[in-house]
Amino acid sequence: MPVKALKPYEFAPQDRLENFHGKQLLNIGWDEHLMFTAPHTLPVAPGMPFGVLVADVLPRVYGYHPDFARIDWSTVQWLKSGQPWTPDPDKSLAENGLRHKDVLRLRTPGLRGLQGSCN
Repeated sequence: MPVKALKPYEFAPQDRLENFHGKQLLNIGWDEHLMFTAPHTLPVAPGMPFGVLVADVLPRVYGYHPDFARIDWSTVQWLKSGQPWTPDPDKSLAENGLRHKDVLRLRTPGLRGLQGSCN
């Protein structure tokens, strides 16, 4: 059933870019790995190289999943806001076009969670 507000909402959202002290929020989800029920929202520096995100940040987020160690990073398929996307690992997040609150998903061909269960 549709809901109509009686008056407009007038407030400043708390997740505005200026509230993160030089960092931006990046949402990252791992397809077919539902042990992680939703994308992780990470505060990251826009100047961080994408390769550092993959090598240093993602292992701390997803590294305890048994499939993580088996990822062939040369075959990973990235989606940015639902569209296929190819990052440059040597360029910064900002240079790769990643902005505050963007959504990234990674697909890992051949890896479908615990015993193929998507968990």
